[in-house]
Amino acid sequence: MATDAIDRRSAAPMYDQLRRLIVDRIHSGELQPGDALPGEHRLCEQYGISRTVVRQALAQLEHEGLVERVKGKGTFVARPRTSESLVHTLEGLYDEVERRGGHVHSEVLRHERTVADAEVAAALEVPIGAPVVVLERLRYVDGEPWSLSTTWMPEEVGALTLGADLRESSLYRLLGEHGIHATHGVRSAEATVATHEQAQHLGVSAGSALLRLRSVSRDDRDRVIEFFLAHHRGDRSRFEFQLNREQSQAALTRI
Repeated sequence: MATDAIDRRSAAPMYDQLRRLIVDRIHSGELQPGDALPGEHRLCEQYGISRTVVRQALAQLEHEGLVERVKGKGTFVARPRTSESLVHTLEGLYDEVERRGGHVHSEVLRHERTVADAEVAAALEVPIGAPVVVLERLRYVDGEPWSLSTTWMPEEVGALTLGADLRESSLYRLLGEHGIHATHGVRSAEATVATHEQAQHLGVSAGSALLRLRSVSRDDRDRVIEFFLAHHRGDRSRFEFQLNREQSQAALTRI
């Protein structure tokens, strides 16, 4: 970056000129994901601009998802977010990532029989206290913590999964081997923030943005076969929706 790269005669604000210079370096590959940007003081010296201008530029880049600012460490080029279609399809994370050439590994945190509380019972359409199987996994995509998911299944469905090694395989494929296939259901996504426990698992700070996915899936007999809650890192995931005029079935829920 040259010290005369900021054009003081331009109508464009200086912070936006600096933002564009950094964006150009990212798009050209000169700056790679994970690379550190020069510190605020260094940028001020390089361009002869104030710290206020530098902070405005970095704040805009952070808002655009191009950089990440880590307290006490500096500003880094952000890793690109991965598009996911998990909201509008019945695919699981394993199948979604495999389809685009990635790799999913799961750390199984819990896989056992338990009893349904009120929320789980309502979702699975079973009595409160009914036996169910719970599967809690920390999902890694290409070696990086990606999501924390908990799946509950009715006992007759979940029993088929007990003892199976789900670290490198798909739950949906396992169920499919037993003739159980999700054919329809309801999924929703909402913004939330990481609890202390979630943050520890996902490698983020408590209070960081997460995307919360909630799903209830049914088979061809209209039987509920699973209910899951998944928390995805907001800095790594982006959900995409395929829209068309003929199949507009989205609903806006007011809470």
